[in-house]
Amino acid sequence: MTERVTEIYSLLVPLVDARLIIPRSCVAEVIGFQSPSEMTGAPPWYVGTVPWNGKVVPLVSFEGACGQMNSAGQRRTRIVILHALGTRVEGGNFALISQGFPQLVRVSSDVVRPDNSRVFPERTPIICQIRMVNETHWFRTSSAWKR
Repeated sequence: MTERVTEIYSLLVPLVDARLIIPRSCVAEVIGFQSPSEMTGAPPWYVGTVPWNGKVVPLVSFEGACGQMNSAGQRRTRIVILHALGTRVEGGNFALISQGFPQLVRVSSDVVRPDNSRVFPERTPIICQIRMVNETHWFRTSSAWKR
């Protein structure tokens, strides 16, 4: 018999002006910030590449992908390594800049509600905005990176 999932372990990833919620199953690892190798001619949200587990992983700025200014690496900055869904990302992983330590949370229908107070452009990586307890967060999965 199939058991119904009632809660999902997720990470709250701090951004410059918001927090992003990502299912834990999409996250491979959280590592300390390291200066990326830049790529000339790349879009502004593509920060560069960083080494991880013996391979080179693309590093992106979520804020930059949303049309905002990219965030700079600071003392508390971390890199969240994500599993890419599909085959569009060579190597199967990409990385996201986090403006601090991501927080592990359990998400269930008891604590999460849709928040339709804000509309996002169609080509943004944000799926929706949610209200969790008394805070607002953006939601995405790694399949939302189809720019």
